[in-house]
Amino acid sequence: MTTCTARPIAPEVLKELRTADDAGRTPVPVTDEEGGSPLRCCLRHSRPGERIALVSYAPLRRWAAETGAAPGPYDEQGPVFVHAEECAGPQGDGLPFTNAHRVLRRYSADGRILGGELVTDGFEEALHKAFDDPSVALVHVRAVEYGCFYYEVRRG
Repeated sequence: MTTCTARPIAPEVLKELRTADDAGRTPVPVTDEEGGSPLRCCLRHSRPGERIALVSYAPLRRWAAETGAAPGPYDEQGPVFVHAEECAGPQGDGLPFTNAHRVLRRYSADGRILGGELVTDGFEEALHKAFDDPSVALVHVRAVEYGCFYYEVRRG
C-alpha cells in the first residue's frame, strides 16, 4: 500500500510566492479577522487575527520543473492562502482538509491528467485506490466548490 502524505508548499517556494506569486503579482497581506482560511504552508485553517496572503500558485508547473515532466494544457495556476510571513509548517502527519467533499486529480509521470474523482466519503481509501494504478505519479487534492488546490500527494 502506498504511503499517503500531504505535501505542503515547500518553504523555498513559499519565500518566492511571498515576494511575487506564480502570476507575477506582489502579494497583499491581510489580517484574517474570522479565521478558517485553508493555509497551504502549514496545512491547517487560519486562526482569527493571523496575517495571511492570497497568492497565485501553479503546483503542476513547479512539479514539472522539478521532474522534467511536460504538463501541457494541464499547467494551471490558482489562488491559495499562505501565511504572510514564514511559519513553522505542518504540525503532524495526517491528511488535512478531508472533512468535506474533495476532488482527487491523478497525474502521470509525464504530467498528463489520468482522471479525477469526486470523493464524498472514504477520503483515505479513495486516495490509496488512486495509487493502485501504477501509472499515477501524484494526486492533487482540490476543493469542490472552486477547484482550489489544497495539497499534493506523491507516490512513495
